[in-house]
Amino acid sequence: HLLRSMAALLRRVLSCTHPTAWHGFHTSVAAQAGLKCLVGVKRVVDYAVKIRVKPDKTGVETSNVKMSVNPFDEIALEEAVRLKEKGAASEVVAVSMGNAKCQEQLRQALAMGADRGILVRSEQELEPLAVAKLFAKVIEQEKPDLVLLGKQAIDGDCNNTGQMLSAVMQWPQAAFTSKLDVDVDAKKAVIVREIDGGCETIEVRLPAVITADLRLNEPRYATLPNIVKAKKKPINELKVEDLGVDITPRLQVMETTEPEKRKAGVMVESVDELLDKLKSEAKVL
Repeated sequence: HLLRSMAALLRRVLSCTHPTAWHGFHTSVAAQAGLKCLVGVKRVVDYAVKIRVKPDKTGVETSNVKMSVNPFDEIALEEAVRLKEKGAASEVVAVSMGNAKCQEQLRQALAMGADRGILVRSEQELEPLAVAKLFAKVIEQEKPDLVLLGKQAIDGDCNNTGQMLSAVMQWPQAAFTSKLDVDVDAKKAVIVREIDGGCETIEVRLPAVITADLRLNEPRYATLPNIVKAKKKPINELKVEDLGVDITPRLQVMETTEPEKRKAGVMVESVDELLDKLKSEAKVL
């Protein structure tokens, strides 16, 4: 009897519900959808590897060397994934630029929580301005609400791709971000950024370009189940030629050299001897 009563009640509810009520429900959910985040992922020599300069001094050795995601890009990706976990973001798209080997780093990003990847294929080394222009073309296709990049890559230490992208897109920017709060409804973000004198809090309208600093978060490790799932996530490939961007190098590296080896320290017997060496040898006093 109880089951029959429940079935009858359910039939009455379904028969009385107007189709437009369900349409309104779906419209409301769509209106409250989160932000679409685009995250840059660069392939660099792993931070723990000892860098070796090529014999001809044209650059650093990358053959048979462990490669990883740029650490600052990992922080940017972690922040995007956290926004999605909070419900502030609806999709996280990882973007890398380079040769086919960059797929390894994209798979790592997918294992960390990105939904899909985009690889802009280029056999030529890309300078920051070219990367910014290529990113702008990807943005035109993807139409994200937020672009998250590492503040710099540990190979070139240029620290200007985010700023250049902001200029190309004419979007607000927030560099060196150590804290990020996003208001989805108001389409704005409040950022705490590190400056020489301490910390600065700014507010930007979305869409915007944000670069991640070291203290923004601590990236998670990809779990084995997520690594397996990442293999099934899609990676779309784009060609530089199809995007119509001039990637001709504008800079020429004249020579790459290793830093001078640090001299061994010396022990001093007294404060007077220390002061004497600082004045006469180090010449810092």
